[in-house]
Amino acid sequence: MLPKQNKPKPSKYSKLYDILIPQDHELRKLIQLVDFSFVYDELSSKYSIDMGRAAVDPVQMFKYLFLKIRYNLSDRDLIERAKTDMAMKFFIGLNPEDDVIHPSLLSKFRRQRLKDVNLLKVLIKKTVEIAIQQDVLQKETVIVDATHTVARYNQKSPIETLRQASKILRKRIYEIDPSMKDQFPAKNTKSDLALEQEYTDKLLSTIEKYPKIIRQIKISEAFNNLNELQGDVKEYEKYSKDNDAKVGHKDKDSSFFGYKTHLAMSENRIITAAVITGGEKGDGQYLERLVSDSNENGMNVKEIIGDHAYSGKLNIQYANENNFSLISRLTPVITNGFRKPEDLWDYNKDAGMFVCPNGQMAIRKARQGRKSLNQTMTYYFDIQKCQNCPLRDGCYKPGAKSKTYNITLKSNEHTNQMEFENTEYFNNRVKQRYEIEAKNAELKTKHGYDKSWSSGITSMTLQGAITLFCVNIKRITKLINEK
Repeated sequence: MLPKQNKPKPSKYSKLYDILIPQDHELRKLIQLVDFSFVYDELSSKYSIDMGRAAVDPVQMFKYLFLKIRYNLSDRDLIERAKTDMAMKFFIGLNPEDDVIHPSLLSKFRRQRLKDVNLLKVLIKKTVEIAIQQDVLQKETVIVDATHTVARYNQKSPIETLRQASKILRKRIYEIDPSMKDQFPAKNTKSDLALEQEYTDKLLSTIEKYPKIIRQIKISEAFNNLNELQGDVKEYEKYSKDNDAKVGHKDKDSSFFGYKTHLAMSENRIITAAVITGGEKGDGQYLERLVSDSNENGMNVKEIIGDHAYSGKLNIQYANENNFSLISRLTPVITNGFRKPEDLWDYNKDAGMFVCPNGQMAIRKARQGRKSLNQTMTYYFDIQKCQNCPLRDGCYKPGAKSKTYNITLKSNEHTNQMEFENTEYFNNRVKQRYEIEAKNAELKTKHGYDKSWSSGITSMTLQGAITLFCVNIKRITKLINEK
């Protein structure tokens, strides 16, 4: 049942907050900056109005998730810290003596209450509105890029995932007390998930008997991670091998299994739009959507800055038609010539290679034709993979000894863009692209965006929504302080 929005009941201990939490504390200022009642409005339809027992206030649950991202904590570590952290309790809306929730409620909230809610768009739009209200948003320029997040299961089976997490936990315990090895249950050596889960339960139960060991920070983190992972596998056993995550390429020689988050960011580092996809998707094809969403959220885009993945022919045409300046260095091979939009393959800027619709990257390339005429670049693919590809019909000719993809290297749009590249204005503005690289690094190193919470694009989108909301609020707060 949906609870009413209530303030904490009067408490004789509430004055502790005035003593312990400074007026300039980040979480105190955040309460003053953001009216979190919008969360209640967005999620009210996910609760029964008058049936069942009263649920925890959805605003409080959202704040727990915010703190999880802000301080990069597991569910269990977050709840353990919130028990004694007065600033966290104050932010959540609890009295000092109030109990916190059980960590399992966070998992249920993510999977049940936030399902089918377009939270990514809602939260980004909300932060942009706050930035506009506080007069800290630079509206006319967006910097675009994509960052990758590896899948939690990373192409491993649930058995392999549990074994790796167990190994890390045991290793950290042995570093402190090698004698614990004699206390642990015998390892499961069979490829049986049920047996591996049984071993994991026994291992966790054994370690729980030694509270002094669990209190060690590194061991506590590994213990909670394995515990959370075990619960995740039990509840989502058939989804543990992530079907939404795809293989993407960071460069010619390295790949990843997971997702991509395509970002648009204002020049003063506030994220204005985002699209989350499988890892196999190219960057450039989402430019139009990022610009459109940014404008819808309150931007007035007149300039786009990006790397050469965004300098494709269609993007240049889009910029020209809408009177944008496209600050993106030209890569000749990215042009798609005469091919129709539905036939386009993705260009991987880091590897300098095209990726087919099935996610396979070309293994080599060669330039064809006379220099005085329009040349083509030919990309060669692994013929054995093409022979077994599920998309081979209409793409691979049976019996062929090679599979290639050809593109024209020159177009009028690119000729004009080359002239623009040589201007002083272009060369000064393109230097600002580093800002979004720094933002990507912040997302991963400070907020755990290098690995997904759980399996599936829905979970990844939720993680992206909360994470981007968090970093935007942090940035807005900093800009306000600098005014």
